[in-house]
Amino acid sequence: MKKEVQILVDKGVMLPLMEEFYTIQGEGFHKGTAAYFIRVGGCDVGCHWCDVKESWNAELHPPTAIEAIVENASKYSKTIVITGGEPLTWDMGPLTEMLKERGMQTHIETSGAYKLTGIWDWICLSPKKMKLPTEEVYKAANELKVIVFNKDDFRFAEEQAAKVGGDCILYLQPEWSKREKMSPLIVDYVMQNPKWKVSLQTHKYLNIP
Repeated sequence: MKKEVQILVDKGVMLPLMEEFYTIQGEGFHKGTAAYFIRVGGCDVGCHWCDVKESWNAELHPPTAIEAIVENASKYSKTIVITGGEPLTWDMGPLTEMLKERGMQTHIETSGAYKLTGIWDWICLSPKKMKLPTEEVYKAANELKVIVFNKDDFRFAEEQAAKVGGDCILYLQPEWSKREKMSPLIVDYVMQNPKWKVSLQTHKYLNIP
C-alpha cells in the first residue's frame, strides 16, 4: 500500500473495503431487519471457524474513500451494519460521523479486541478466546453474541456475560458447521439459564448473503 494511502487509511478516511451489500440481518437482536452491510478487510483475531477468512488480509481489499462508501449505503437503507474482518482494526470515527450526518442508524459487529472508535446506535460484541475484548467495549455492548463451537464455549460465555452491562442482551449461537450437534445443547442450556437467548444464522437458512 502506498505511503500516502496508508496515512489516509490510518486516519479512517479510506478503508479497505471487502464488500458491501443490501440484505436481511440474519443474527441476533435485529434479525429479520433489512440492512446495508459494509464489510471491512483486516483481522488478526484468527478464528479457525471464521466463514470469511478472505477478509483477514487487508491488503487484498482496495482502500476506498468513505465518501463513496456512504454514498452507496445511502441509496439502500437507513440501517447500516459495519462488519469484517474486525472493523475496530481501523478508526471508525470518520465513517460513522458521515453516516450519522445522513441520519443513518449505525450498527457494528465486533470481537471488541481493539480500541472502540465510532458513534454507534448498536454494538454487537462477539468475543473470541484468542483475543479478548477491551474493558470499554464490554461496558458499551448492547448485545453479547457467543459462538458455540464446543462445550467449553458455555463456560466462556458465562465469563463474558459477567463483564457486560446489565442491559446487554445475551445470545448463544451455534457455529454453523457444528449446528446439528450444538443446537440441542444450546436449547437445553437456555432453558436452564433463561437470561440467555438462542441466536441462529437465519440468513443461511434463507440462503441469502
